[in-house]
Amino acid sequence: MAATEGTTTEIQEPAVGRRIRSLREERGYSLRALAERCGLSANAISLIERGENSPTVSSLHLLAQAFNVSITNFFETDHEEAVVFVQPDTRLRSAANGIVMESLGIGLRNQQLEPFLITLAPGSGNLDQPVTHAGEEFVYCLEGALEYAIKDHVYRLEPGTSLLFDASLDHCFCNVGAKPTVVLMIFYAGEGSQLARRLHLLASVEE
Repeated sequence: MAATEGTTTEIQEPAVGRRIRSLREERGYSLRALAERCGLSANAISLIERGENSPTVSSLHLLAQAFNVSITNFFETDHEEAVVFVQPDTRLRSAANGIVMESLGIGLRNQQLEPFLITLAPGSGNLDQPVTHAGEEFVYCLEGALEYAIKDHVYRLEPGTSLLFDASLDHCFCNVGAKPTVVLMIFYAGEGSQLARRLHLLASVEE
């Protein structure tokens, strides 16, 4: 759901922190061990697990890589379906540092595509922190303006423009406009094992 000027949007966040703690305990990682694997501080992870701090989109991607799962694993329900129907007011959301990330569909049996609606406040993004991940990435600009750097080239996305690229290339993005930017992002990890399809873009966390 796009944010609009002059209004306040209530963000409904799933129990991401509890899910992260569950995954950490399942794998037998201490906070320090997980911190070493993902690059976040043990204190930052602890605050996220206790729900005292909302994780950034970047930190979610970094934690997902450390666990060898998709970022959608932090949002998943207990059931896998053959059809997933999502109403706008039931989207699973995470919000921090001017970025709202909404899942447009998770829980499909043998899911390969992972779609998200991303809303970026002016100036938000990771333009100075290139990331890479397995598979392919599709980006479609719905509102506002976004700079998307892929390897050595910078693309300016405006409403109606799109990008499709090999996600193993260094890439990063930033809302360079004066208004919120809304984009559709779809990740595809390709054919292969369950772990392979769950790999996503890596990102450095802002300290």
